[in-house]
This record gives sequence, C-alpha cells and structure tokens, in this order.
Amino acid sequence: MTVMSLKTDLDNALKQAIRSGDEPRKRTIRLVLSNIHLAEVEKGGPLDEAGIQAILHKEVKSRRETIADAERARRPDLVAAAEQEIAILESFLPKAFSAEELEALVRQVIAETGATSVKEMGQVMKALMPRLQGRASGDQASQVVRKLLQ
Repeated sequence: MTVMSLKTDLDNALKQAIRSGDEPRKRTIRLVLSNIHLAEVEKGGPLDEAGIQAILHKEVKSRRETIADAERARRPDLVAAAEQEIAILESFLPKAFSAEELEALVRQVIAETGATSVKEMGQVMKALMPRLQGRASGDQASQVVRKLLQ
C-alpha cells in the first residue's frame, strides 16, 4: 500500500460504512481519520504510511487498555465494543509476524550484527526495528532478542 492508498482505503471504508449503516465501523474509522488529520496539521504536511500505521497501532493499544479497564470494572459490553473496534483497526494494518517469523528475522539480524551477548541488544534492536514495519511491537521484538542472546 502506498501512502495515499492507506488513507484512501480508510476514506473508502468510511463511505461504505456510512452507506451500509455500520455504526461501529463508521465511528471507529472517523476517529482514526480525525487523528490522522490532526497529526498532519501538527506536522504541517501529509503523513507517510508509517505515520498512519503508527496512529492505527496507537488506537489499537488504546482499545487494549480500555479492555483491561472494562474487565476490572466487570463491563462485558465495553469489552465487546473495544474488541470489535480492534478488529476494524487491525483490518487496515499489515498482518502481524507469527512467533516463528519474528524469531527467524531476529536470528538473521543477530547474525548480521555479530551480536553474542545481551550487552549488544541495543545494536540488534537498532538494526531490527526498521524491518518490523509495524508487524510486531518493540516489546515483542526485544523479548525475542533477549531470549536468543542469553
């Protein structure tokens, strides 16, 4: 997907949700587009695909925090609504790495950097992060790197 493609996909999905009367999808996409617009105004120009993906990831993370709070408050209705919104948001993100794919990528980067101990974790992470492209979180990556360097 190109930069405009992801934003165009969101716009088209919003139009389709409005036509079909899909309120949760319409509400969720409108919020994301609003946050993208706000970020573009702050930046003073259009966001690239990575910037748009970062906003989508931030929204997913926010919904996960909402789920944790709603579970503590024993509110299954809020949990269900947040899970539905996460599914909508994730439909616009690249497919996440499986555990095996992530471990293979980490092994490759460790071999390229020549890292042998946890002390060299920083240089491995520095080389690894651009390759994740939003398909795994930094936390997930650092756990795998730490496990493999021990």
